[in-house]
Amino acid sequence: MKRFAIGKFTLPVYSVLALCFMLIPIVYTIVFSFNNSHRSNTTWEGFTFDKWLGVCNRPDVCEALGNSLVIGAVSTLIATILGTALAIGLVRYRFRARALVNLALFLPMATPEVVLGAGLAGLFFNAGVGAGWVTIIIAHVMFCLSFVVVTVKARVQTLDPVLEEAGRDLYANPNQVFWKITFPLLLPGIVSAALLAFSLSFDDFIITYFNSGDVTTFPKYIYVAAARGVPAEANVIASGVFIAAILVVLITQIRGAVKRKRLLKSS
Repeated sequence: MKRFAIGKFTLPVYSVLALCFMLIPIVYTIVFSFNNSHRSNTTWEGFTFDKWLGVCNRPDVCEALGNSLVIGAVSTLIATILGTALAIGLVRYRFRARALVNLALFLPMATPEVVLGAGLAGLFFNAGVGAGWVTIIIAHVMFCLSFVVVTVKARVQTLDPVLEEAGRDLYANPNQVFWKITFPLLLPGIVSAALLAFSLSFDDFIITYFNSGDVTTFPKYIYVAAARGVPAEANVIASGVFIAAILVVLITQIRGAVKRKRLLKSS
């Protein structure tokens, strides 16, 4: 007679419950993006596609989204360029205070955001820099830089120096070696780091709140609007971002699976 094993079902049941618990806010956001609300979006008033078709009927929502996209793009570009150069330097070169630089890179990742945001706000205030676009971008670059360096650094460490030496043996100058060999090999890591930096910048609220001044980003707009009920148009944008992220993951996984099948067939 088979014995009933509780442990056999504990992990699957716990995993399903945890997944459902995490998906509740997302499901709520998607459902209420179809709510035919007027002043408040806290109670269900009927199903409609109007909020999806006229998402920019609330210009403040689209303005906040545009601000977040611009800030995220600029911060990501700067952090990716600086982080990639720093990652290559930390892996390929030996210099004084190298260990100290490695340690300092983890400080923004380990420091609570409220501490980092308040510290940067005090720094900008003492330097006489008014809060706005510039302070937000500087703050976002500072905390995104560490994540970019860590991600790209892991990719640099896996590169085989023999490939670059082969390029130099074929009379390629340093610029040609970098752009023809090193950069293409680093590109997957750089793209991953850029996507991570953009998601962190787009999603950030605490550091942005301390250093934004009159500039309203999408997370800041959601925070202010939450007191009277987040409008359905904001739910539409949030749902669109979530769906876009899922599509990116699915496309990446499908492309990876197709490439693996092709490699197996060719071998």
